[in-house]
Amino acid sequence: MNLLELPHGGYIQQKRLDGLVRHLKDVIPKNASVLDVGCGDGRLAALLREKRSDLLVQGIEVLTRDKVWIPVQHFDGLTIPYKSASIDVVMFIDVLHHTDDPVSLLREAARVARKSIIIKDHLVDGFLAESTLRFMDRIGNARYGVALPGKYWRLSQWENAFEALALTPVEWREKLKLYPKVVDMWFGRSLHFVARLETA
Repeated sequence: MNLLELPHGGYIQQKRLDGLVRHLKDVIPKNASVLDVGCGDGRLAALLREKRSDLLVQGIEVLTRDKVWIPVQHFDGLTIPYKSASIDVVMFIDVLHHTDDPVSLLREAARVARKSIIIKDHLVDGFLAESTLRFMDRIGNARYGVALPGKYWRLSQWENAFEALALTPVEWREKLKLYPKVVDMWFGRSLHFVARLETA
């Protein structure tokens, strides 16, 4: 861990996790089974479960880790290893921009999800958005060996993908305030969103 990664690995990371849980607990339907795709070590999902004991949460991950906070199954990054309509909610938390083909993985989620798809990801519409996001990704993910293809989308690209897959946004949140106030002025801005989509 280098000097830039140190603050991210402690207070800033915890602040981000707490902020994500704050939003996710409000947008996930009640009494849902939840599949966290690309869950990392599952810590976020475990924190979410603490706030929402009605949820049954499990994860799948390309890069499985030795220590995990929830049940995690390995997958190939392409095909979600679940039957069609077998999970209430599929969620992607800062995952889709790490994939080579986000639309294909969203299509897989639409196949598996009975009710909703939850996405937390980025918007690359603003001033210096792409360079800022690439920097954030490198600091937050490079040390874990996560692929960094930088597939950041504009709002119009997200909207086109949702329409193509017959996914209907029913909740959309920006300006999530995931970081300490001074940090959020630069790394928050309008770079992040949380969305809940209903499947057809």
